[in-house]
Amino acid sequence: MGKKDYDPAMHTAEHILNQTMNRMFTCGRSFNAHIERKKSKCDYRFPRPLTAEEIAAVEAAVNRVIGQDLAVSERRVDRVEAERICFTGKLPADAGESIRIITVGDYDVCPCIGRHVRSTSEIPGFRLLSTRYENGVLRIRFTLK
Repeated sequence: MGKKDYDPAMHTAEHILNQTMNRMFTCGRSFNAHIERKKSKCDYRFPRPLTAEEIAAVEAAVNRVIGQDLAVSERRVDRVEAERICFTGKLPADAGESIRIITVGDYDVCPCIGRHVRSTSEIPGFRLLSTRYENGVLRIRFTLK
């Protein structure tokens, strides 16, 4: 299985956004994401639209994490350990017994096959472009500064 060819900075920002959304709203990670170099989007199961204050708070929280110069690392663990330390519900059936785990400092841990930066200091900054809410789905569009 090959690595996803996402832009490393944008992809790492997605990890931070997912953890931020879950910490702020207990909504879990995005169930659908489209990550591109110029702009990206993540979809969350959510009960309502975000307020302007919440949008600003999400953007500020992601940028605070980016500004902490957190190390981004990878390691391989067996499936049982992966299930113990992080959400594995999006792993494909053929992922096997050795799971690649990406850690963003002490902020985020999740299985992933994509490329990432070595430190959050390599991410130029996060800008939330827009949100849209429809039929229980909150879509967040974002870019990097």
